Amino acid sequence: MTGSLQHTSPKIRNPYDSPWRWQLKDLVLVVVLGVVFGFIYWALVQAWNGLAIVMGPAGDLAQHFLQGGWLLVAPLAVAITRKAGSGILAEMLAATIEFVFLGSPVGPTLLLSGFLQGLGSELPFAIGRYKRFGISRYAISGFLGAFFIFWFTAIRSGWFGQDILVLRLIIHCSSGIILGGILAYFLVRAIKATGVVDNYAIGRHR
Repeated sequence: MTGSLQHTSPKIRNPYDSPWRWQLKDLVLVVVLGVVFGFIYWALVQAWNGLAIVMGPAGDLAQHFLQGGWLLVAPLAVAITRKAGSGILAEMLAATIEFVFLGSPVGPTLLLSGFLQGLGSELPFAIGRYKRFGISRYAISGFLGAFFIFWFTAIRSGWFGQDILVLRLIIHCSSGIILGGILAYFLVRAIKATGVVDNYAIGRHR
């Protein structure tokens, strides 16, 4: 008998690759990201106030130009841990830091804002079963995060009926795509290149 049988052993799948199987390190990382970005988001509020002054009569639009910055933590948390709900949790933690420890004037309502931003930002990755992380998906993430929060803010701020409502929406969602989506994509790539997150789900997907 010539030749030999070749046996291939099946690839063993890490059970923690499931988006529903959290490890303690995943939770710790999301908490750390939430806390760090809580301070970053507070700094963005200060930048918003400064930009509003510089823009003069058009200062009311300043928040829309910066909106994408308040969406960054969700795609980072999702991309690194690849766990369901990580984006929502990270955004809500950042919002908690903002109003509990840094005295945001918005107050507890900020938690609902964080939830909506996290939900919109995480949705495209959830649809891709937390396996698809191309730049276009990040862009959609930024768009949806901005789109979801826009309508909630429009109700709270009384924007309906304004002639510039559509302009607000365009700037708002464009900022979401650029700052909350595309910038997040490059931040994730830069973080991954350092090797500090190799021990997370992102490190097991080359």
